[in-house]
Amino acid sequence: MKIHKAGSQIILFSGLSLILLTIFFTRLFPEKDIYHFLFYGVEIIFYFLVIRFFRIPEREVAKDENTIYCAADGKVVVIEEVFEDEYFNDKRLQISVFMSPLNVHVNWHPIKGELVYMKHHRGKHYPAFLPKSSKDNEHASTVVKHKNGEEILIRQIAGSVARRIVTHAKVGQQVDQFEELGIIKFGSRVDLFLPIGVKINVALKQTVKAGNDIISYFK
Repeated sequence: MKIHKAGSQIILFSGLSLILLTIFFTRLFPEKDIYHFLFYGVEIIFYFLVIRFFRIPEREVAKDENTIYCAADGKVVVIEEVFEDEYFNDKRLQISVFMSPLNVHVNWHPIKGELVYMKHHRGKHYPAFLPKSSKDNEHASTVVKHKNGEEILIRQIAGSVARRIVTHAKVGQQVDQFEELGIIKFGSRVDLFLPIGVKINVALKQTVKAGNDIISYFK
C-alpha cells in the first residue's frame, strides 16, 4: 500500500503518541487483564486507520479527452445548476462528492488541460456535506482549461474534521487526466463546476471512485 507523503508527519506523531500512551497506561495499571488487550487492540486499529487514510490507490484509467472523470472517492451529494461567483460569474452545473474519513482522500484532475487559476480561501469548518460548506468553509479552487476551450473549476473543501488542504497547482502548468491535484486531510468534499449542457453520468447518493467513474461528458 503506497502512502501519501503528506501523511508522514501525522503518522509519525500518532505512532509516538500511542507509544507514550501505552507506557503511561501500563505503568498506571501494571497488572495485565483483558482491559489491557482491549486497549492495545483499539490502539492498533486507530493507528491502522491513520495510515490507511493516506493511502494512494493504484488504478488503471482509460484516459479520454471527451470525458470528465470523478476527482474524488465518495458519495455524490449535490447535482444542481448554480451561479458560480468566484471565477465564472455565470451559471454552472455543480456536482459534489462527499468523502468520509474512510474514503481515499487524494484528489485528481478530472480532465487534461492548462491550469489557469488557483486560489486558497480561509474559512469555517462546517460539516462538509452541508450546502453552505462550499463557500463558507476553508477551500481551494483550481480551474483547468480543456483544449476545446471549456473550463472546469475543482473546489477542494475542508470539513469539520479536515484542517488542511494540500494542492499541487501552479498557474500555467499543463495537467493530465488523473494526475494528482492534492489531498484533503480527514473528511471533506470536492465540488466540480461544469459547463451547462454537459451530459451527466452519475446520480445523487451514488458511490463513486476517482478515475473509475465518469462524472460527465463534454458536448
